[in-house]
Amino acid sequence: MNDKQQSVPTGADKFGGDGAVLMIEFKGSRKEYYRNPYNLKLKSGDWVIVQVERGEDLGRYAAEVNPRRVTGDNVKPLPILRIAVEAEIAIRNQNASKEKEAKAECLKLIAKRDLKMKLVDVEWQFDGNKVTFYFTAERRVDFRELVKDLASVYRTRIELRQIGARDEARRVGGLGVCGLEQCCNAFLTEFEPITTQLAREQSLSLNPAKISGNCGRLLCCLRYESEYYRRVARELPKIGSTFATEEMEGRVERILILRDQIVIKNEGGDEKKVHSTEIRRAHRKRPWMKS
Repeated sequence: MNDKQQSVPTGADKFGGDGAVLMIEFKGSRKEYYRNPYNLKLKSGDWVIVQVERGEDLGRYAAEVNPRRVTGDNVKPLPILRIAVEAEIAIRNQNASKEKEAKAECLKLIAKRDLKMKLVDVEWQFDGNKVTFYFTAERRVDFRELVKDLASVYRTRIELRQIGARDEARRVGGLGVCGLEQCCNAFLTEFEPITTQLAREQSLSLNPAKISGNCGRLLCCLRYESEYYRRVARELPKIGSTFATEEMEGRVERILILRDQIVIKNEGGDEKKVHSTEIRRAHRKRPWMKS
């Protein structure tokens, strides 16, 4: 096989060394993959300095991931350079102050040029070599003149990046309808397609107010919880089927998956909750059991 015919290596060969790939988190829950060529001893939450396209940036070590998750022939994680010292971490606070000023300045310039865009966040690279402005817009925006305006003010590389509603919610942060931190801020690394069919499978109301997140899109938990619902549903009788206990026989009215129960109702209108343990005891008598 000649050089032109060689395929792009994967795993350890692709990333060098033992192939370990680490996830580093930046401002706004932005997560990127990096390799650890210097075998730094890191624990979750450690601040590190990483190499970026132009210069260095400061991020926080989140977790080690399987190299197979990093797909794409052109994906080549850059290295983690060192563990950040206190003086470097302090620069993060200085940059936060610059970000507030830059956001205020950008809002003025957007209004001046009457651009139909919503500025969401500003991220100042650790070494000051780049400033990224994140925005949302219903349509494509010609922001070339805005970039020139910002470059003349800050004398550094300016990047304007249009993001979607889910990314906006992740960058802003907040609590979900469950009262917990948004999943996209807590542990999700990628957004997967979500449909109302997932809500139907989980017997949820299709009321948008109840199945939508802060981003206005369908809840992310509908996707990652779907397999659990499907697995449990395979072990429970279908709605409309007949189920008998020692006390009564009735028609399955509802399935309470999170409680691991079904609700049966007899002809007289009486209801009874049946736990999965009792259902399993009747396993051999269940004609509705799926293969």
